[in-house]
Amino acid sequence: MTEMELSTQRQPPHAVGILGGMGPAAGADFVRLFVQACTEQLREQGQPVHDQAYPEHWLVQLPMPDRSLALRRDPQSPTGPAQHLLQGVGRMAALGVRSVALACNTAHAWHGQLQAFFPQLHVLHIARQTALHLQAGGARQAIVLATAGTYDSGLYDAALAGCGIAALLPEEGGRARLMQGIYEGVKQGDTALAARCFGEVLEPLLQRHGRVPVIMGCTEIPLALPLAPQARGAELVDPAWILAQALARDAYGFNRSPDAGALRA
Repeated sequence: MTEMELSTQRQPPHAVGILGGMGPAAGADFVRLFVQACTEQLREQGQPVHDQAYPEHWLVQLPMPDRSLALRRDPQSPTGPAQHLLQGVGRMAALGVRSVALACNTAHAWHGQLQAFFPQLHVLHIARQTALHLQAGGARQAIVLATAGTYDSGLYDAALAGCGIAALLPEEGGRARLMQGIYEGVKQGDTALAARCFGEVLEPLLQRHGRVPVIMGCTEIPLALPLAPQARGAELVDPAWILAQALARDAYGFNRSPDAGALRA
């Protein structure tokens, strides 16, 4: 049987969705990561790589209220991100997607609400997928660079602890510097400023803890941190790439490490 005949016998991939707009550059970059992950998945499965082999995938870019601000004020405010997140996932559910990825770390503070509201979907969890990835590599500690909202929610602390990994966090001054890099740097198109901010936060953490994985726990941090001199030689972990790989596995029906219920107590 020829390769083409084998490919026609396989089940077509499932439709999946990506919720972006948090910010828009990170959402657009996540689509690039997802397509790259699909290419790798096809090659890993020995399938031909061509246009028709890629899954149907929908990107919804909604103007999303600030997640960190909402978590510090009212997470369920009618003008906050909760209703926008539900609306975005609802639009993708109506399009028939099977799985959804949120292209924002902080937005996962509402993950439980989204999953409960749309039980027919698999809403992937970025921190759990990242923790499982690090656990598989034998990590015992990891530096977490993230937004104030992600720190406040304990998103990575809980996911890493569930996999026996200690979260190493910057102090308040470092957290403020990260927010400057995200908001005044990446979101304003000033990548050089962002790289300086992120590098200044990372350097003392590496000096204190040594060579441990560095989780870039905001989808905008990978857009600048690799450019910082302080990041050279560091083990940079991009949760967006890990999430994109998980979404690709879901699309092709090969998800080997589902996040639901997979963490150790």
